[in-house]
Amino acid sequence: TFGYALGYLGGGLLLAVNIAMIFTLGNDLGTRLSFVTVAVWWLVFSIPLLRRVPEPPAKVVAAGVGIVSMTFNRLRETFRHLRRYRELLKYLVAFLIYNDGIGTIIGVAAIYGAELGFGAIELIAAILLVQFVGIPFAIIFGRIPSPDEPRRAVFLAFVLWNLVMLPLVGIGARLLLPAEVVGTRPAPYETVDAAVGEGSYDVDEGVVRLEGEWELRPAAGLPTSHPYAFTSEVGARYEVAFNGGRTRISYAEGPDRSIWEVHLDGAPLVVDGEAMVVDAYNPTERFDVELEVEAPEPGRHVLALVNTAERNPASTGTVMAIGPTTVLPPARPSSLPTILALLFVVEVVGLALAFALGSVLCGRLAAKMTTKSTIILALVVYAAIAVWGFFLDTVVEFWFLAFMVAVVQGGSQALSRSLYASLSPTSESGEFFGFFTVMSKFSAIVGPAVFAAAVAAFGSSRPAIASIALFFVVGIVLLARVDVEEGRRVAIEADLAAAAAGEIARD
Repeated sequence: TFGYALGYLGGGLLLAVNIAMIFTLGNDLGTRLSFVTVAVWWLVFSIPLLRRVPEPPAKVVAAGVGIVSMTFNRLRETFRHLRRYRELLKYLVAFLIYNDGIGTIIGVAAIYGAELGFGAIELIAAILLVQFVGIPFAIIFGRIPSPDEPRRAVFLAFVLWNLVMLPLVGIGARLLLPAEVVGTRPAPYETVDAAVGEGSYDVDEGVVRLEGEWELRPAAGLPTSHPYAFTSEVGARYEVAFNGGRTRISYAEGPDRSIWEVHLDGAPLVVDGEAMVVDAYNPTERFDVELEVEAPEPGRHVLALVNTAERNPASTGTVMAIGPTTVLPPARPSSLPTILALLFVVEVVGLALAFALGSVLCGRLAAKMTTKSTIILALVVYAAIAVWGFFLDTVVEFWFLAFMVAVVQGGSQALSRSLYASLSPTSESGEFFGFFTVMSKFSAIVGPAVFAAAVAAFGSSRPAIASIALFFVVGIVLLARVDVEEGRRVAIEADLAAAAAGEIARD
């Protein structure tokens, strides 16, 4: 768990630097340079590994044997070996299921938050919160099942406090505090006369007014799921009346694209003292590129995109290609200092009570906690996170939910690998951990597939996020059936037999 804590620290520091770069240097340059910093980060911190960790001797592939066929043959061989360790195999199945749920929550959290209307600042800050809060909690979780840890009852009490109080305080804040503090969703923008309200509108739905010569191309003939309108006429206009504050335009870049102007209410839109223009040139054609336009004040407006004769020197034409327009929901007003203060109070009070009463209230339970039961505790928290995610609808709940993820994320992953190692014979650990990693990658597609299927079936991410709880429930049931002591006994016997025969690890 200490290794995971260091990983969170390193990843969090680099993420903070990259976010600062994006905000100060701009989205395009900041993002590009962030990739460079990641490469440098990996290179620098790989040096100690390359210099100090000995490399085991590599096996030479026999002549005439293909790498791909050899790889699958080794996987089949490993699976045959694995079947001799029944408890390890049972644990692997349980791990693949619940770990898929963990990975899905990590992967779709930002998507889900964006769909609920949370701003980019809230989403980015929540990711940073998980990174840095995960550092101490990864260590805390690792100490709970340790019999040599004198404060394990305190740590367990603190985790249980968070499991209970984070949802209670988060939901209580939503019900009791003002809407402008907790970030309640404002009333949606409604359609008023010809001005369309909140929602997404394709170019062929009749809400868009096209002036000049345009060609409507259906989605069936394009690498996108929306129809697009194309024009090369200078002065052609794409116009939509809307009721709201922010709109998002999808357009296509390409090698023959022009530079076009953005007008609002009959005049060029001025941003930072300059008229907004879009250079849509790109050496490669790309669809569904997004442009967000914000009106000075919410209300009824007319947005127009006007094609010009201007173009990038590398462009071969003056083509303008526009797709759907989305009227975005109103921003959620919230008070981040108040939310962080609430979190701080919950953690300080919980820590004080854990040190004062943890040994009395949780001493007996802590003495019974094993690695397996601690993982099950983390999975219970994850299941609660998925269920709470279905109901949450305020910024304060999103922050408290992110904190709840940070409580269990690092510890659950570290303890899972630790338990797998204890059930694996040392003489075959390299082989089994390689199989463990490969199977983790294969299973990782199931959770996102279930999430996507639920979104397609229900038209919303809310049921999809709740469906992830099933992974944790099934994982808990299967993990509870694993006889850890029997698995360790078999692994020890295998190591003793290997030592008696003078064998060494396979890899």
